[in-house]
Amino acid sequence: MRTPGGIILAPEGINGSICGTRDSVENVLAFIQNDSRLWGLRRVESPVSPEEEAIHHGHMSSSPLAAGEDAPFRWDHVRVKLKKEIVTLGLPSVSPIERVGEYVSPRDWNALVSEPDVVVIDVRNDYEIRIGKFKGAVDPCTTAFRDFPSWVVDRFGLAEPEDQVETACSPGNTGAAKGKNILPRVAMYCTGGIRCEKASSFLLSKGFKEVYHLEGGILNYLEEVPKTESLWEGECFVFDKRVSVEHGLVQGTFKLCYGCKQPVSDEDMEAPEWEYGVSCPYCYSSKSEEEKERARARQRQFERWGIIGGPDKGRRPVRAGCNGESTGEISNSI
Repeated sequence: MRTPGGIILAPEGINGSICGTRDSVENVLAFIQNDSRLWGLRRVESPVSPEEEAIHHGHMSSSPLAAGEDAPFRWDHVRVKLKKEIVTLGLPSVSPIERVGEYVSPRDWNALVSEPDVVVIDVRNDYEIRIGKFKGAVDPCTTAFRDFPSWVVDRFGLAEPEDQVETACSPGNTGAAKGKNILPRVAMYCTGGIRCEKASSFLLSKGFKEVYHLEGGILNYLEEVPKTESLWEGECFVFDKRVSVEHGLVQGTFKLCYGCKQPVSDEDMEAPEWEYGVSCPYCYSSKSEEEKERARARQRQFERWGIIGGPDKGRRPVRAGCNGESTGEISNSI
């Protein structure tokens, strides 16, 4: 049984997601736990119902044309990427291996963020925050994680980071705390807790004394804290085909614009800028007509053949045989 997903390997750590049947996933986890170098990896589960599992593996009449098309990840392969950073901050001096902020469990999170002297910061990007965040959290309005250091510098009036590659600032927050020498207590959060480790390490390097972050991120909070006690508002964007999840990690209501990979609501899909597989209200004006036409061509290929590229996708180039006849072999590569 295939266990698809994606894994990132970097000097600062390992991050990955896999999906499959309970038995296949448990086999992979058992293999990982047999290696002492990998002990201590945090494990987060997002179970699916038997009905959803049947759809994902092509066992029902309502299953997609290609089995697994509805699964959270592509069903036919596991991607392993080697990167310099798990999440790109662009500051080589910031090392979550050396120090990070203090972990706060989901059960203790509400009490911490309700304290009046704590500044709650959402470390995710603007399109993620747009569909949901914790009540009262500060939105840095960043489009990429590497913009976060410059936002912190500007917001809290700090010295510029020496090895910052790119700069960005959040509209409306410019100079909000310049001239203040007393840095506040900070509680931050992100989807699964990975970005917070890097962000908390950065804040500590800039002189913040009390930096907390939500252990396991929003996903862990939504799984452990009942909706009746929750301070979460909206849905949580996830980087797989579910697009968003709600409390209990139930699949949310948002879909994905394949033109810009941003979440869209039912209301967004009623807008004149929405065209399936091409554009949405968030990317329509930034795309040229040429880009839109290329997207339409890709969508037509997918609708006709079930894959982008047509029926010859994955085949080796046709070449002449010994008698001048052409041969076409199916590639075994994935």
